[in-house]
Amino acid sequence: MQTIRSSEELARARAELGSASLALVPTMGALHAGHMALVAEAKARADKVAATIFVNPMQFGANEDLSRYPRREADDAKMLAEAGCDLLWMPSVSDVYPDDFATTVRVSGVSERWEGEARPGHFDGVATVVAKLLLSVRPDVALFGEKDFQQLAIIRYMVADLCLPIEIVGAPTVRESDGLAMSSRNQYLTAQERKIAPTLHAALTRAVKRISAGEKDLVAVEKAELDVIARAGFRPDYFTVRDAKTLLAPAAEARHLVVLVAARLGKARLIDNLQVIR
Repeated sequence: MQTIRSSEELARARAELGSASLALVPTMGALHAGHMALVAEAKARADKVAATIFVNPMQFGANEDLSRYPRREADDAKMLAEAGCDLLWMPSVSDVYPDDFATTVRVSGVSERWEGEARPGHFDGVATVVAKLLLSVRPDVALFGEKDFQQLAIIRYMVADLCLPIEIVGAPTVRESDGLAMSSRNQYLTAQERKIAPTLHAALTRAVKRISAGEKDLVAVEKAELDVIARAGFRPDYFTVRDAKTLLAPAAEARHLVVLVAARLGKARLIDNLQVIR
């Protein structure tokens, strides 16, 4: 695996790939089995696989965990190499955001609610850095995990609106044996909190079963599960049923829905979702 750290090196490495198809897996490091599943899917979709590790300061709010966010470059690079990644780009903050950087990418509408409301400015940071990564690496396909469902929707809108010739693929959430979605932030959980954490997936599963069985009162479904996770010790930000494409309140005839949840447990803020066809 070739590891590069500057835009100049990246341009040369990208040119050396010639006509080989390229899949990109953007990450912020602290890699786990979910990221490796993205790399495996990338290998199935392209001749070569590139990954990025960049902890993007633009998507962290003033009171969020930028300084505490786990960084373990050597271990991450080893995992990527063993998984068959061909190219690893680890740019510096000054490379991605030079002193005169003045552009922000904003995807209106789908960015405002849920994670956007709980974390103001977060998705502007995500859209901006993903646009820069895609334009710099110029992959044929880029892969993102479905755990960050709203993020994935925003990236799809952005790529379509900017006419970027890149296929965006969402890969299924990878879970622990008890249902907890894998996340770098799980390491913030204490041993006791780790026992409570699968409550989120259980709540999503119950909601999906009710909707699949024909439940029409989605507000009642939301309220019931909000109460459950709050009683378990979470501080919920939201538990909501949305149209899977627009993330708006689903129309009566909408069939493809997604149930989204975000809640705080101790020092960790956990998000998850499940899709449902009714």
